[in-house]
Amino acid sequence: MVLPRFTEGTYIMSAQPKKKPAPTPDLPATTEEIAPSVRPAPAIEDVPVKIAAVLGKTRIDVAKLKSLGDGAVIELNRKVGEPIDLYVNDRLIARGELVLADGVLGVTMTEIVRDDDL
Repeated sequence: MVLPRFTEGTYIMSAQPKKKPAPTPDLPATTEEIAPSVRPAPAIEDVPVKIAAVLGKTRIDVAKLKSLGDGAVIELNRKVGEPIDLYVNDRLIARGELVLADGVLGVTMTEIVRDDDL
């Protein structure tokens, strides 16, 4: 092997010839350039959710349920004035008060329920 001479007393040895680095391709600027047929998911605001306001709960036998008639009162586990539970997709998220506005029932949220509160 012949060693190239750069200056007196300095030599560089290489078993393989130097390669030029591979050219880096230009990266696409937009998702349309990456996958033109892929469409973005709908905005989170457009996803429907199920909301339930629970006034209270109780358990009764089927026989008693069958015997109920018009005007029957079913006693719940809550008293008048106690907060009601507000569920989103079957998950308790808040408590609030029942309100009547323009002849329509609604809920005013008074407390946000956190996971560590459950």
